Amino acid sequence: MDVNGINRVVSILKKEVKKWDIPVVGVIAMTSKDPFLVLISTILSLRTKDRTTMEASRRLFSLATTPGTMIKLSKTQIEKAIYPVGFYRTKAGSILGICHDLIHKFGSKVPDTMDKLLSLKGVGRKTANLVLILGYDEYGICVDTHVHRISNRLGFIKTKTPDESERALRQKLPKRHWKIYNDLLVAFGQNLCKPVGPLCSQCSLLAQCERTGVKRVYK
Repeated sequence: MDVNGINRVVSILKKEVKKWDIPVVGVIAMTSKDPFLVLISTILSLRTKDRTTMEASRRLFSLATTPGTMIKLSKTQIEKAIYPVGFYRTKAGSILGICHDLIHKFGSKVPDTMDKLLSLKGVGRKTANLVLILGYDEYGICVDTHVHRISNRLGFIKTKTPDESERALRQKLPKRHWKIYNDLLVAFGQNLCKPVGPLCSQCSLLAQCERTGVKRVYK
């Protein structure tokens, strides 16, 4: 697939995703426009279903919405608030560590550069990119399992890891698509282009897709 092909894909997906729910971190970003809440909810969302993430975020943010108020909570309080997100005990510790660094290194403000975000323990490139995009309206390409899988399945890139996919997409994906690419492909991947048994017969992208690696198709 060339750049013209991905332009068509993005155009089609913009229309298709209207019938699906917006990914949870995007919902939180639209309602709060707070980089700190975007950061924390993104951490909670890792390896966790959207509904669980939303409920956990609401419980946690009812207790604290700033680094200063969050750090006053005990690890047990945070664990109780965010359970049953994946790795909730580890995430509770990460949240407290991040809040400590935000307070003591960044004046309680979430940094707005990739390098500074990555200096926070527990923050990887996926999280950092999402904070830049949704928290600061900066350009970034957030690559999770859906973006990595679908970009390769379409035949737009050929990579083995999400980090490789991000580098490839930064070279090949038109910049005007960067900010929306994750939301489009996450919604598409959760509802139709699933990891196992994608619903290809129902897909409006069938004519554009190379279906790389697809072994079994569900109707």
